Amino acid sequence: MNEEIWRELEELERKGRRRRLRTVEARRGPWVRVSGRWLLNLSSNDYLGFSAEPPEISALAEILERFGLGAGAARLLSGNHALYAELEEELARLYGRPALIFSSGYLANLGVLSGLCGRRDAIFSDKLVHASLIDGMRLSGAAFYRYPHLDLEALEGLLKKYRGKHRRAVILTESVFSMDGDFPDLSALSELSARYEALLVVDEAHAVGVFGERSLGLSEELGVLSRVDVLVGTFGKALGSYGAFVVAREEIRELLVNRARSFIFTTALPAVVVAGALAGLKRAVAAVDRRGRVRKLSRFLRKALGLPTEGLSSEVPIVPVILGEDRRALSVSERLYEAGFLAPAIRPPTVPEGTARLRLSLSATMEEHDLLRLADHLKDEICGPHS
Repeated sequence: MNEEIWRELEELERKGRRRRLRTVEARRGPWVRVSGRWLLNLSSNDYLGFSAEPPEISALAEILERFGLGAGAARLLSGNHALYAELEEELARLYGRPALIFSSGYLANLGVLSGLCGRRDAIFSDKLVHASLIDGMRLSGAAFYRYPHLDLEALEGLLKKYRGKHRRAVILTESVFSMDGDFPDLSALSELSARYEALLVVDEAHAVGVFGERSLGLSEELGVLSRVDVLVGTFGKALGSYGAFVVAREEIRELLVNRARSFIFTTALPAVVVAGALAGLKRAVAAVDRRGRVRKLSRFLRKALGLPTEGLSSEVPIVPVILGEDRRALSVSERLYEAGFLAPAIRPPTVPEGTARLRLSLSATMEEHDLLRLADHLKDEICGPHS
């Protein structure tokens, strides 16, 4: 058995796909210290720069004294402390619908799909949705049909062919796709969901905090928030804390409380973490300047790299530099590391075969001169436009 496992690891090594943990010794704004060196961190989802800023110690001390360090139980037992209600009420006020907190974005996506769908149901999913959504589809036991990325004509073909065979249907997408930084036509998706009586589920993990007048996501930015049946957001990216949330109608929320296994069977978040999520949410809503800043930097870097800068997609703070082969992506990543940039190579199965890349994630706290220096190191590596 051990030899078989070692052979599997050796095969990953041979393909250039073996992953290893890297220790971060300290953080300072958009910089991290690794092995004694300070590197510009291009691998974080801290789009507004909140996660590296220290909280008010006195407020944390008061919460720790009141509730302790851990929640002690799942929410349906005794872990549903008062700060959960405060955070869910604030989300409901902002989104205009009830909210439910999960312990992570991964658990939220597992819970939404396995809680909403069963063996008599169907999920119609964009082919490039996050691994947590794929696992949620599998856990649900529902039939699932995957359409080519952003191809809504193909989606409608699947709906015409299969929707009538199932009790409940879900159309599933991300708003901003985490590896490509692109997004679907949410308005057209909402029309399809209405036409075929399907629930529209949108994972807004990479859009909350960056898009929308109040930081509520791309659905808010595009004016379709009320037409999204289930919206999933996270506190662990632009909001700078930890945990995730689901916004949906009351009956959907209640169904998830009763059927979402990743909600029912996991320990609740500590009160101090929920307090941090509430603080991050309030800061993000007010962070007009930081939202504008990170979107401006996204366009700035794309221009410096010679990439397209038209349209809203150029303001997504995810800039993929597709290099193709796994070892080439690793080599470029190592050269950037030596030059003072942390930009790990992204390889299959995270991305499709032949599309290994650097995924440059930006923060509002970065400076233009550092991004120009990055662009100088990368220009020779880019062969043709990538978006």
